[in-house]
Amino acid sequence: MSNNIENNGENHEPETVLASELIQDSLQIALQDARDFKDKYLRTLADMENTKKRLAQEKEGMITYAIDSMLAEFIAPLDNLDGALSYTDNLSNEVKNWAEGFKMISAQFKEILEKHGVIPFVSVGKKFDTHYHEAIEVEETDKYEDNTVISEKSKGYLHGKRVLRVAQVKVAKKPSSSNEELKGEK
Repeated sequence: MSNNIENNGENHEPETVLASELIQDSLQIALQDARDFKDKYLRTLADMENTKKRLAQEKEGMITYAIDSMLAEFIAPLDNLDGALSYTDNLSNEVKNWAEGFKMISAQFKEILEKHGVIPFVSVGKKFDTHYHEAIEVEETDKYEDNTVISEKSKGYLHGKRVLRVAQVKVAKKPSSSNEELKGEK
C-alpha cells in the first residue's frame, strides 16, 4: 500500500507542476491581455482628446470666418459713405452741417472696427503683393520701381493678422523697350 501511496504521490507531483505551469501561462496571457487593453484604452483616450481639440479649432475657425465675413460687409458701405462725404466741400452750409454729422458717424464706425482689430493698411509706396493687393490698373512709368503700388482705389483692411479685404491698387511698370524706342522716334 505504501507503494500505492508513493505512486499516487509521484503521479500527483507532475500534475501539480503542470497545473502551476498552466496557471503561470494563463496569468502571463491575462497580463498581456490587460496590457493590450490598457494600451488600446490609452490610444482611444488620446484619439478622443485629439478629436476634441480638432473640433474646438474647427469651431473657432468657423466663428472667426463668420466674424470676418460680417466685418468685411461693413467696410464697403463705410467706404461709400466716406466717398460721398468727400464731395461736400462745395455745398451749402446747411448741407455741410449734415455732412459733418455723417462724418462723425463714420468716425464712430471706424473707431468700433479699430477697437475690434479691424484696421486699414497702407499700400501706396509698397511692393505689389497678391495677398494684400488687387491690381486694377497698371501704369508704365519711370518715376517708380517696377511693381510698386502708386495709388489706391479702395483701401485694404486687416483683422488681426488676416487680410479682411485686399486693396484695389494701381501698380507701376517700367516702360517696355519697344515703347521707349517709339518715344525716341517721335
